[in-house]
Parts: sequence; C-alpha cells; structure tokens
Amino acid sequence: MTISIYDTMSRSLREFVPLEEGRVKMYVCGPTVYNYIHIGNARSVVSFDTIRRYFEYRGFEVTYISNFTDVDDKIIKGAAAAKMDTKAFADKFIKAFREDVTKLGVKPATVHPRVIDYVAEIIAFVADLIAKGYAYESSGDVYFRVEKAKDYAKLANKTLEDLELGASGRVDAETQLKENPVDFALWKAAKLGEVSWDSPWGTGRPGWHIECSVMATELLGDTIDIHGGGADLEFPHHTNEIAQSEAKTGQTFANYWMHNAMLNIDNEKMSKSLGNFVTAHDMLEKVDGQVLRFFLATQHYRRPLNYTDKAVQDAEINLKYLKNAYTQDFTDQTDLEKWQSLKADFVQAMDDDFNTANGITTVFDMAKFINSGNYNQTIKEEFAAILAVFGIVFETEVLDEEIEALIAERQDARAKRDFATADRIRDELAAQGIKLLDTKDGVRWLRD
Repeated sequence: MTISIYDTMSRSLREFVPLEEGRVKMYVCGPTVYNYIHIGNARSVVSFDTIRRYFEYRGFEVTYISNFTDVDDKIIKGAAAAKMDTKAFADKFIKAFREDVTKLGVKPATVHPRVIDYVAEIIAFVADLIAKGYAYESSGDVYFRVEKAKDYAKLANKTLEDLELGASGRVDAETQLKENPVDFALWKAAKLGEVSWDSPWGTGRPGWHIECSVMATELLGDTIDIHGGGADLEFPHHTNEIAQSEAKTGQTFANYWMHNAMLNIDNEKMSKSLGNFVTAHDMLEKVDGQVLRFFLATQHYRRPLNYTDKAVQDAEINLKYLKNAYTQDFTDQTDLEKWQSLKADFVQAMDDDFNTANGITTVFDMAKFINSGNYNQTIKEEFAAILAVFGIVFETEVLDEEIEALIAERQDARAKRDFATADRIRDELAAQGIKLLDTKDGVRWLRD
C-alpha cells in the first residue's frame, strides 16, 4: 500500500515517492513570534505533526523542519511597545510556543531554525539572485524580478498578468522603488532604530519570504519532499518561496505542496474585529491539551474545522471512551484475524491523503473490538502506536535512569552550545510530564 497526497501545485492526488527511499524531508512554515499563536495556528501545527507521526508509523525516517520568524515588522513594533530588545521579545513568544504545543502533544521539530541565525546565508542567497539577474537593488532594498520567474503564482492558481493588472494602480513609496509593482522584497533597508545587519546594499534585514527558502535549502537541500503550511500561505509566501528558490538553484523546490484549511469559531471566520479571536495559550488554560489536540487532529486537514464548545466537549467524551478501552484488562482469547483487518483499514484510511476523519472512525471500531473481549499485550502495544499518531498517549511513565540519561545528554549539548538539541530534549521530557529545574546545585527534575 502506498501513501497518496493531495498536491496543491498539481491540484491532484499523487502517490508519494520520496527523494530517498524510506526518508521524508519536510519543511512546514512556523510562527512569526510576536504574540501567542491563535487556535487556527495550532490547527496547522497539529495537522502537520499528525502527518509526520503517520509517516513515522509507516516506517519512514522524517527530517522535520519548522522555523521561527523572529525578524519581522510586527516583532519590531511589538518589541518597541514593550520596551524590549527584539531578540528578547521573540524569545518570550518562542518559549510560549514551545510550552503550548508541548501541551498539545506536538513533537519538537528535528530543527527549529531562527532567521537571526541565518542572516549570512540569506545575504549570500540574495547576492546570488542579483548575480543571476533575478533580483535588483533599489535605494538599499533588494527586490525579486517576478516577470523572470517561470509559471509565477501557479501554486495559487493565479497568473502574472492578473497580478500586474491588480497592482497597476499602486502609488505608495515602496512601489516607486520597484521595476514592477508585483516584485517582492528580498532585503529591506533599515529604518532608524530597527534591528539590522550589514550587507552589500547597506544595513538592513531580510524580507519575509526569503528566510524559508534559505533555511529549507540549507537544512534539507535544493529539493525537498514536502513543503506545508496553512492555506493562507499559498499566496504570496509560498508562491514567492518557489520563485526565488528555483531561480537560484535551477531545481524543483518541493515535490509536494500541502496546505491545511482554516478554523472557524461557531461557523464564523476568526478575527479580532468579530471578538472571536482565541489564542491557544488562553484556550489551554480552560481545556486539557490532549482533548484540544484530539479535537484539532480528527478532522481531515484540508477540510475547514469549526470550533464550538460542544465539539470540544464531544472530543473529551470520545477520548475517555478510547482511554477506557485502552485500560481494559486482558482477555483469554482474541480474534487476531479481525484485529489485523482493522489495522489494515486504518492504514487504508490514512494512506488516502492522511484522512484522519476516516482513520479515527477505524480507531473507534478498534475500541469496540477491544471492549467486546479481545485484548492482549500485543493488541495493546499496537493500539498505543495507532493512538500516538493522533498525539494520544495514556501512559507516560519514563524510567528514572532514562530521564537521567536524557538530562546528561542535554547538559552535554548545552556545553557544546548545541541549543537545538538541548531544546529538543527538554521538550521531549516536558511531553512526558517531566519538568526540569536549573538550580545552583545542578539540574533537578520532577514529574508534573
């Protein structure tokens, strides 16, 4: 059986064929860290974590990259309002993001790259585009020549002609610097008091779109298997990523493009103007993280998801039903042939573009089968592995010696300034309910 993926670029269901057998290179756009993530952002994080987990369930080794945008207009504005350094301001919300998604049972990315750590690579990337004639400098800014990109905006099902027509009336100051109104910024000249770096075009900072192209290609190579994110990123963000990446490398940037649909609140689009804007941080103060995760994970990622109090209450009831099945006593006899058939049904559902709605239906069939008197250690272990695809873990006991070994590994990583590894281990322990305390006598730990 093979996994099929709905590819946004071709607008078709395609068999997944990885670049390397048994491995998946996956890049998913992460948050701009100027505030707590909202519940719609959480839906995207959970959707792609579930997809990653299913690949791993099917035996793939997944390299999963998800960035933090920590240089941005909103961050600069927010830091100034808070009278904080921009890095400290971004650090605050990166920490909050890690805490919130850990409560949602989300696995840490293989790497969570930050823009500020890739500025030198971004400058080199932009310089290469200028040398190739795809970009140009204008008063300290650098812009990408969209008209030179092949099939620009195909991902979003738009044409360059339509975009140029729509932009033809622009008269703002930035447009005056461009050769074409639809050209987009790769590098922005610094304004007074803004965070900035030296570059061949003067002091400035990266544009939004360039960062993901650079971090994806640096960490995964010129061509990756899957690029994902919310449907709102199709244009312009992902469209511009494709244009600049393929202009530089001459290679296909991503073989599959995946986009999750949006989340509504009581059948209305979430917005601050409607007063229904909800952060995951606030929601997790009221709703158990596993319940919220279960609600977010069990609708197909490409279908709109409607948040209601009743839907979350139903998720809590359903989760308890699964837990009751999981904690059943073992029975003397089991119908192993039926169990194998149920497992095959689960794989068939999930292989069809990660159809979690159908997949979870089979999970409830499994629970019913267990409740009817079919349960042993093998079924329990296999049921646990399937539940874990949805971030459901009913037993989190970690042996003390395993904890001590992970803490030692984390301390070694910190000593080597390998903070990505140190953060990953901390998050893994947090997901298991282990809290670390840095004291003058060393690292202590306790179970939440």
